[in-house]
Amino acid sequence: MNKTAVPLIIGLLAVATLCAAAEAPRVLVRTELGDILIEVYPDKAPITAANFLRYVDARLYDGAVFHRTVTLANQPKDQIKIEVIQAALLPPEKVLPPIAHETTDATDLRHKDGTVSMARSSPGSATSSFFICVNDQPELDFGGKRNPDGQGFAAFGLVVAGMDVVGRIHGRPAEGQTLKPPVKIISVTRVRGSSRAARLAGK
Repeated sequence: MNKTAVPLIIGLLAVATLCAAAEAPRVLVRTELGDILIEVYPDKAPITAANFLRYVDARLYDGAVFHRTVTLANQPKDQIKIEVIQAALLPPEKVLPPIAHETTDATDLRHKDGTVSMARSSPGSATSSFFICVNDQPELDFGGKRNPDGQGFAAFGLVVAGMDVVGRIHGRPAEGQTLKPPVKIISVTRVRGSSRAARLAGK
């Protein structure tokens, strides 16, 4: 082997190693209306991402449902309106302990179109239920006015494929904000990761 090629090969291997380390986990949510692919960011939101992945790896989301759709038309009592779909209110025997609240101010993740975030009541009460943003929702960020405590919600991922499915779920029939019938989740599993840099570069 040419001696000058050795440093080049070593350099390429180092770059490949760094790229592999930078890969974000991806999770495939298979629903009766189609698939949603979510990229999860443990580097930004380690507590929230780890919690979500624990549910995924234990297959606790399999058989759950998207039960809620929030549209501009079905929240008449709310001055600050949002658009989301929500899933995975699990039975008590499947629910893991609540997690500490990671604000968007700390994680630098924002509630953009397709952002995946944890549902909660008070800060530190999030367990299994998550939601997906439809369009940008800045009032769900830290300092936003949707929740009176101003702490916002804990974003941890992004839909990278399947926003058409999200849109179909969002537009399904509902009584108030409750989907009638709910949309069944067939399975939620990890798939091979892909770096955010590569995805952004490919846009």
